[in-house]
Amino acid sequence: MAEEIVFEKALERLEKIVEDLESGEVKLEDALKRFEEGVKLAHACQTKLVQAEKKIEVLNRSLDGSFTKEPFNLEDEEEAKKPAAKKSR
Repeated sequence: MAEEIVFEKALERLEKIVEDLESGEVKLEDALKRFEEGVKLAHACQTKLVQAEKKIEVLNRSLDGSFTKEPFNLEDEEEAKKPAAKKSR
């Protein structure tokens, strides 16, 4: 896997390998080769996802109109979407 992989193509190939292995119609030697290829593809896909995650940034506008970059934090986004707790009297 020395060449650059395209995530979608790698995932598509990985899904095909899983389908072939689950069918039970692949000879043992071929199954082992496909399994090894699948492990490499799974690792490559995971690496691509981690790289993409690191690139995600959210732009925030300051009071003075300038933009600042901050790492994307999914937990903060989910917390902001929750309705505010009602105050009891």
